[in-house]
Amino acid sequence: MNKLLLGILCATGSVAVAQAQPAAISSPDGNLRVTVTIEAGVPMYSVTYRGMTMLENSPLGFIADTGDFGRNITLVSADSSKIERSFLQDRIKQSFINYKANELTVNLKNADGNTYDVTFCVSDNDVAFRYEIPRHNERGSIVIKQENTGFDFPEGTTTFLTSQSDPMIGWKRTKPSYEETYRADAPMSEPSQYGHGFTFPGLFHTSDDSWVLLSETDVDSRYCASHLSDADANGLYKIAFPMPEENNGNGSVSPGLALPAATPWRTITVGDNLRPIVETTIPWALVEPRYESEHVYEYGRGTWSWIVWQDASMNYEDQITFIDLAVSMGYEHTLVDAWWDKNVGRDRIEQLARYAHSRNVDLFLWYSSSGYWNDIEQSPINIMDNPITRKREMKWLQKIGVKGIKVDFFGGDKQETMRLYEAILSDADDHGLMVIFHGCTLPRGWERMYPNYVGSEAVLASENLVFEQRFDDMEAFNACLHPFIRNTVGCMEFGGTFLNKRYNRTNDGGTIRRTSDAFQLATAILFQNPVQNFAITPNNLTDAPQAAIEFMKDIPTTWDETRFIDGYPGKYCVLARRHADKWYVVGINATSELLKLDLDLSILGFNAGDTAVSYEDNKEMQLLRKEFQIKNPVKVSVTIYPNGGLTMIK
Repeated sequence: MNKLLLGILCATGSVAVAQAQPAAISSPDGNLRVTVTIEAGVPMYSVTYRGMTMLENSPLGFIADTGDFGRNITLVSADSSKIERSFLQDRIKQSFINYKANELTVNLKNADGNTYDVTFCVSDNDVAFRYEIPRHNERGSIVIKQENTGFDFPEGTTTFLTSQSDPMIGWKRTKPSYEETYRADAPMSEPSQYGHGFTFPGLFHTSDDSWVLLSETDVDSRYCASHLSDADANGLYKIAFPMPEENNGNGSVSPGLALPAATPWRTITVGDNLRPIVETTIPWALVEPRYESEHVYEYGRGTWSWIVWQDASMNYEDQITFIDLAVSMGYEHTLVDAWWDKNVGRDRIEQLARYAHSRNVDLFLWYSSSGYWNDIEQSPINIMDNPITRKREMKWLQKIGVKGIKVDFFGGDKQETMRLYEAILSDADDHGLMVIFHGCTLPRGWERMYPNYVGSEAVLASENLVFEQRFDDMEAFNACLHPFIRNTVGCMEFGGTFLNKRYNRTNDGGTIRRTSDAFQLATAILFQNPVQNFAITPNNLTDAPQAAIEFMKDIPTTWDETRFIDGYPGKYCVLARRHADKWYVVGINATSELLKLDLDLSILGFNAGDTAVSYEDNKEMQLLRKEFQIKNPVKVSVTIYPNGGLTMIK
């Protein structure tokens, strides 16, 4: 479906612009405005929304091996156009995208007489911009040494950011892997934890009570992935490239491009409330598929022994048990994690695949991304980083009927690493394999760019709940951040929904779950990913509430529409997702107080007299399922307990 292009409409106008004259473009509804100026030879842009300043004058430009494109700049001309494009897209928060924007292309010239364009696309709540670089004389390639690109926030803005980690630290020297903690409502003056800035996406709350989400999209093998620097004293964040030490020093930090070239889109989503932030589809609106696929990929739910039973479960008998669990739950696949090649063996994996197929279950298999840039022992290693061994392995996977792979431990954002992501995806598609990435970077438009891409971790995910109690104590807080930040710009393979009270094999030891069953059910919908590997274990068939098991049997993993209802990052979140004609309204509460809300569900088409089903907590924090009638859809009263949750289905 994601290849169906329903329409493109462009209308263009061009004017010459004197150097001192600003160029500007507004959104179709006129509320969002971008202005481009040249100040003392430096190209600058600013962003306002409904008259409020979202970004003050912020620098543009870059330094390349061919010259300086950020100083002594003159504005040559500005072209404007209208864009309207519609397409269907699976695997994201919304299945139908109708993108309408006004486009401004500003042509700039540096002191050497070399030109480049900055193109802005401005829709009603989103700004996207990038650099477009032509050939200069005989030069057919360029290396970008540094970007001047910045985002200058007004005084008083607070931040919701997570730090870029030191390189080559953490488990077996595998970081950065986008798994650091968030600070909520922090001042811009607060430095990043490691001194390397912050990862995308970043959420900002202005003193006008408006919101800004920064990210980037359309990143592939032709560029590196970027992040944000620390803010300077004026609230200016700049684009930062990877650190030299990432991936054990392999690869350059400076991306190289063949000319003519375009950089990734940097995106700015704004609103005077959080709805445009949660509902934005800008990561996919401006990107195109990188290749056509001859395969039809089917997403769905899976069982996963490792998340609770850990390494000891990597044996043939336990994997049979989790395949049988998938059958009991009606799930489509089972994820077989690390050490399968050593502890099960390739011959018995073929046997395991045959057993799974006999029960209408498919397998995903785990791989390390490499062995030459970290100290990982978990195997298989040294396969996915080499094109010869990778293709040989994928041919075997296709032969035995494996449907997907989970590739782990990347540890860097360099262009070389982006090439590896793309190469794995492309080769996997040749063999009909879906791909999940873990220990990895943020996906940047990949659901549309790669037809077999089905999710990335890139977040402090469920494994940390098993490893350390402090993460269980923070679970609700973090869960109330992800719908506003990480998960709003891309799939998030969290691997959650625990029904064990304790995180060990016998449900009587290990870390302690602080959240309720209703909370856990809500996150199955709150966290969006087309392939969901849930943390359900075989004992849950008898020791968890039967209402929870029945709920998890029916849960979808793809969505046609997502609507923000209410919430505040880190405190609580209520949103709704629609699958076909069924709406799921979910809420969770990270505060220490009982949360009582009146929800307007008329925006979802709820009507008086409609019958709905709810899954919620009672006063003893036990799961309660009830059927009820909607009396007033404009004011549906709900109560969510601390560390609790709510799901309504209609």
